[in-house]
Amino acid sequence: MTADTTDTTDEDFLLELLNTTPVVEGAPVDELADPEAGRRWLRAHGGTGSAPELRHLLAAREVLQDVVGGRREPDDLQKLLTGVARTPRVTGHGIDWVLQAPADRMPAIRAVTAWGVLQENRPGRLRPCANDECRLFLLDRSKANTARWCSMALCGNRMKARRHHQRARAATTG
Repeated sequence: MTADTTDTTDEDFLLELLNTTPVVEGAPVDELADPEAGRRWLRAHGGTGSAPELRHLLAAREVLQDVVGGRREPDDLQKLLTGVARTPRVTGHGIDWVLQAPADRMPAIRAVTAWGVLQENRPGRLRPCANDECRLFLLDRSKANTARWCSMALCGNRMKARRHHQRARAATTG
């Protein structure tokens, strides 16, 4: 199967994939653990929803989460790209680069290549939320590259309130 690698939605796809393991009411949740839910997620994101496609995607998600979280080296992604080729195709507008790989691996490969493009074009912009209790990731699109939380409304407010409470407590005990 072939796919064009110039889709600008790939970084959103990657971020949504990384964020399928949130903490809900204090407990980690895997939104793709149920096979039917995983197949629905894949179909909603351009996949076929087949069992092999989901299996490859889950393997890629695990490695990508660890790499972005700093728990594994980027070289660990290489095995996910085994047998993948990128070939040029001349069009009336120039050259398009096309990925060639088995169809059931395309969503996983799409996620890995989106990570690669982000690393090349915007290094350091994809990172874990600064809230240690959160398992989500963020893609900092701000000019200053200073975003720290997956959501200012959730983690940002919690962390600021926690720091304020700690400072107030320290002031009364000190």
